[in-house]
Amino acid sequence: MPQQDNEPISASFDVTQLESNSGKYTTIPDTKFSVRDLFGVDEDWEVPGFLNDQNPNIPKIDKTYQFDPTTTKAILAGFSHNRRVMIQGYHGTGKSTHIEQVAARLNWACVRINLDSHISRLDLLGKDMITLKEGKQITEYKQGLLPWALQNPVALVFDEYDAGRPDVMFVIQRVLEAEGRLTLLDQNTVIRPHPAFRLFSTTNTVGLGDSSGLYHGTQQLNQGQMDRWNIVTVLNYLSHKDEVGIMLAKNPDMKTKQGKEDISAMVQLASLTREGFKNGDISTVMSPRTVLSWIENTAIFKNREEAFKMSFLNKCDEMEHMIISEYYQRCFGVDL
Repeated sequence: MPQQDNEPISASFDVTQLESNSGKYTTIPDTKFSVRDLFGVDEDWEVPGFLNDQNPNIPKIDKTYQFDPTTTKAILAGFSHNRRVMIQGYHGTGKSTHIEQVAARLNWACVRINLDSHISRLDLLGKDMITLKEGKQITEYKQGLLPWALQNPVALVFDEYDAGRPDVMFVIQRVLEAEGRLTLLDQNTVIRPHPAFRLFSTTNTVGLGDSSGLYHGTQQLNQGQMDRWNIVTVLNYLSHKDEVGIMLAKNPDMKTKQGKEDISAMVQLASLTREGFKNGDISTVMSPRTVLSWIENTAIFKNREEAFKMSFLNKCDEMEHMIISEYYQRCFGVDL
């Protein structure tokens, strides 16, 4: 699983990822997987991966996950050819999860960093910290997550990439190049990337800012930095059929006639909110994540309407409740 905040950064890997006396790495991909067999993508590709699945940073496989072919190919190109891949799209579409599930099937360690406004340069690069050793306080350097990941066979994912602070983004800019080395001025050290280090990011905008007001806190990105992302792919809301399939895969107990009809109506309602948002009728949209929460909450409260209010309606502006109630009536034939 991805690194927990309260765990020491170096605890997840042993020393085998360091260079040996011969100058070669020992933890490099040691097998190849068929894209068609592993992901159901109609391509005659073979991608590198690891046979060993004991690394604690390898995500857990979700057998119900539905892969989007275009996004999957972009991510696999990143793993196979060391390309820097950015995934852009609306919230709740599974951008980060998509990367994790590809990494899980390749047995490739994956670590996610959320680039919120509190992440600083020192958090990424490392800093001097006062520690207690043998009853004495001493100052020692604690390595940050970026130089650690750079030296390990890790897929590093920057979530909410368009919300990062400008000073942090310039730290990342240097390592965006395939052979980009990281210079730690405080330590007089130049770090060369591990051959199996990979870099990904997810973003709600595409670095041009947000004019809709839906993603407050995002900002425009330096176009010199955007130019360094080799592959940019878009993962937005799926077709009705595909989204229904995902919900049924996540909730196999709903695979009855009534259950399928209910989920189809729920997804239809989500589609109406998305169209209403595009037309300027409402300011909040139902993501696939929200639909999934609605299904799960319905199972908890045994009441579809009450679960809908708690899952979505209570997040919306009161002035828009009448419109959303109309959507509900159109999908389920009952007043909310």
